[in-house]
Amino acid sequence: MNLLIFEYITGGGFNRQEIPASLAKEGGLMLSALLENFSAMPEINITLMLDYRFLPSFSDSNSDSKINIATLTPDHNVHEEFFCYCRTNDAVWPVAPEFDGILQNLCRQVTDAGKLLLTSPASAVAATADKFTTWQALSRLQIPTAATRLFQDCRYLPGEWIIKPIDGAGSSQTYLIFNQTDFSVAVSSISDFSRYIIQPHLEGEKTSLSCLFKQGEAWVISANLQEFSIHGNQYRLDGCRVNHQPPKPVHVALANQVAQAFPDLWGYAGIDLIDTPEKTWVLEINPRLTTSFAGIDAALGINVAREVLALRENTPKFNPLRNQPIDINLKHES
Repeated sequence: MNLLIFEYITGGGFNRQEIPASLAKEGGLMLSALLENFSAMPEINITLMLDYRFLPSFSDSNSDSKINIATLTPDHNVHEEFFCYCRTNDAVWPVAPEFDGILQNLCRQVTDAGKLLLTSPASAVAATADKFTTWQALSRLQIPTAATRLFQDCRYLPGEWIIKPIDGAGSSQTYLIFNQTDFSVAVSSISDFSRYIIQPHLEGEKTSLSCLFKQGEAWVISANLQEFSIHGNQYRLDGCRVNHQPPKPVHVALANQVAQAFPDLWGYAGIDLIDTPEKTWVLEINPRLTTSFAGIDAALGINVAREVLALRENTPKFNPLRNQPIDINLKHES
């Protein structure tokens, strides 16, 4: 099989602008883990789209002759290049943020090219990328989730709140609201209120689930602990502990409820949760590789890419080779 891998941050999505250090680190971790998974499959020939600025570091750390590097410079139109490489490969694994429809459009391009998409289709990305429609779908099935309103319909009310981009990935451009002043600062910082939602700020253990999905079913690979710090009333993801604990029965149940709410989800996806003593809440669904993916092989010895390929014809049967927590550090080095 000839496979195209395109991780948006490292692969040229920012080829005409500066790459934020935090995004580059996360993207690089996910890309390295994905390539490591495929290195165990000699039958897979990989074409890798790579931003020219990552070429030196990639060449130093990778000697796999099976990887054909397609270098992207500022002269390239990344979306045109992506579609061209789609047409010359059998299958495609895109990794990209959901905001601005980036991931959705990439998935649609793969389908339009008639190639095998190894991630959730554009329909699932569209359904889960929008946090307001996600809340509506979860609520219809009575899945515990944070009450969500469009920010444009809101005024300040006492309490603790969090304002997020409606289609944002990660914790950037979020605003924690503890008082009227915080609310006013957020209002002055946001240019388009229609692109934001507001939710109650839930306190609890911030957990993520790494899962596989197929036709309305889910299989939990690992339960992970997310580590955040607060800077200027904004959350910052500092890292995560992959395989923090065995998935609880409530985690497995929620993953299957999410699968029923979004039956188009396919392959690897992540679920962000808040675990409280009273209840576990679903916050977000990420229809793509997540940072926790980078630690699964080291934590459990499970080759997720191999499981995804097998998912086309079989249901997953995980056989962990080890069982240990793995810490992933995302703190920006100053």
